[in-house]
Amino acid sequence: MFKIIGAVGLLLITVGVVTKGREEQDWLYIVGGVCLEIYSIYIGDYIFMVLQIVFILSAVYDVVRLYLRKK
Repeated sequence: MFKIIGAVGLLLITVGVVTKGREEQDWLYIVGGVCLEIYSIYIGDYIFMVLQIVFILSAVYDVVRLYLRKK
């Protein structure tokens, strides 16, 4: 089950890399990052956990920044 979640996360981030829309790309990064964070917790890899937290937070920051620009 957790390997499937990790694979979905990898797929979503990969799709995000080739996606043109910035906001759509960030949402794919966030959801994919959360999936990979769940997987990294499952496998107990602390370096991977920290990496995913930083990745997710940077994508959330970008979404918030884009949202505030639109206002």
